[in-house]
Amino acid sequence: MTKVQRSRRQVRLSRALGIALTPKAQRIFEKRPYAPGEHGRTRRRTESDYAVRLREKQRLRAQYGVSEKQLRAVYEKGTHEAGQTGNAMMRDLECRLDALVLRAGIARTTAQARQYVVHRHILVDGNIVDRPSYHVRPGQTIQVKPKSQTTVPFQIAAEGVHRDVLPAVPGYLDVELASLKATLTRQPEPEEIPVQVNIQYVVEYYAR
Repeated sequence: MTKVQRSRRQVRLSRALGIALTPKAQRIFEKRPYAPGEHGRTRRRTESDYAVRLREKQRLRAQYGVSEKQLRAVYEKGTHEAGQTGNAMMRDLECRLDALVLRAGIARTTAQARQYVVHRHILVDGNIVDRPSYHVRPGQTIQVKPKSQTTVPFQIAAEGVHRDVLPAVPGYLDVELASLKATLTRQPEPEEIPVQVNIQYVVEYYAR
């Protein structure tokens, strides 16, 4: 799939789910805030409880770019942790390496963040980590490796260009963007996480 095809797919998915998954999708979504297709402008019929919860689950999957298998595993893990399952799920997803690369402003989109990790541009505490799902722990520092910092995409990021289209840096991240570095200072609180989702609906979808 080409870059253009991926971009169009993300725009279409954004409109179908009612959330902007990329900066480009945000611009288009503002102009056409309805579902894609010839019937996109028509009012949605009343949805079943199942349909509402399914869409919420799909929204969460799309925002983190995870597979169904990965999200179900996050749910199963969350059911065995203290406190609310939904809160545990949100913390787990938000501490993924690719999610934090995006939050720090090193990448512009989730897909780009994942690509940077897979292509071995990202260090965690000085060691290359090429798994986007790697779970970053409080106190750990992520940084673009020195050799990669000299390339154009990362120079652009260091100038803060991506920050114009991303949510504000959350309180659990200490970011030194000029150095392309960020430290997870503590566990994220669910209400701080810049994701659009009713997590209880997702829990109910999997618990059914």
